[in-house]
Amino acid sequence: MERFLVIMERFAVVPPFPEPLMRTAVTAAQDPPPAGYSGPLSPGPEQVEERRLTFGGFAYTCRIVRQSAPRTAPLLLLGGSSQNRYSWQHHEKWLAPLCTMITVDLPGYGDSDFLPAHYDMGFLADAVQHMLTELEVPQVNLFGGCFGEAVGLRFAQRHPESVRRIVFAAAAIRFPDIYCEAVPRLQQALERGDVVQAAEGLVRLFMSNPEASKVRRHAAVARVLRHQFLSQTPEDVRKAFEHNTRLMAHGCYRPLPVPAVPSLVFTGEYDTLCPPPMGRELAARMPGALFTTVKEADHLVTVERRQEVSDLIARFCTDRPVHGLPYCNAVESPYDAAVPVAGSI
Repeated sequence: MERFLVIMERFAVVPPFPEPLMRTAVTAAQDPPPAGYSGPLSPGPEQVEERRLTFGGFAYTCRIVRQSAPRTAPLLLLGGSSQNRYSWQHHEKWLAPLCTMITVDLPGYGDSDFLPAHYDMGFLADAVQHMLTELEVPQVNLFGGCFGEAVGLRFAQRHPESVRRIVFAAAAIRFPDIYCEAVPRLQQALERGDVVQAAEGLVRLFMSNPEASKVRRHAAVARVLRHQFLSQTPEDVRKAFEHNTRLMAHGCYRPLPVPAVPSLVFTGEYDTLCPPPMGRELAARMPGALFTTVKEADHLVTVERRQEVSDLIARFCTDRPVHGLPYCNAVESPYDAAVPVAGSI
């Protein structure tokens, strides 16, 4: 059992265990530092707190890992649709000594209340602001990965005063063709109760990669992603179905102004779901944003290379150089000031 916990901690997207068990796994697994990594910072976190909040009639839960001697603003991590507030425990040993960390199961996700699909990204963005107000956090360094980028970008657009810096990963401003083609098949499999087929389809969606042999931990992450989906409860499946319905109904992007704060967009160099050109396209619409790709990774870059990703986030959020890192390809500046911005909140 202990070996299984360690393996799950090293490769999991969403921990299937309660936090105390995951704490054991986190301390049991130690990765060697990557070349160029700046090393753990000190002192460590002093307090972990969970808060149950309600917004718009829907209960949701956030997790706060407090740091009494922070070197930067609190870091808010908004993960993908297959992640919950515990997924970022794997990154805490590198990020929590730097600043307070906040993760959240927004309404409709994790163990928070079910959220009908007619509630859009704007509602979720406002829920994020509600949480920060309740926690009395005036500004955050914002991280959004995959679906978390869609929520995070809308949050930054609607509440720019709350954002100090922005980091987005595995992101896009439009649905990839592979997603639009896969969602109907996934929904049909779920409607039939064929969870095995849905799980296989999910893995193909996230990880079908002709360059898989070059991706760190690819096979292990694929196994855990499949296991994670097969282990879902009926309520989890219901939320997953509603999540895809929400995205297809409302879209993932609106061309509204983005705050002119330091911004970084990155993805795995072999990402096939939201490939690098899509991340570059997003960065080009964010004032002054940088763009790069992480070597030997695909769409699940935050899982496959979590230590390197933690280092990249830590560097950017403390204004340290992100150029020339051995685990990243060249850093670009694709922002085009001529990109039109239209629409209204």
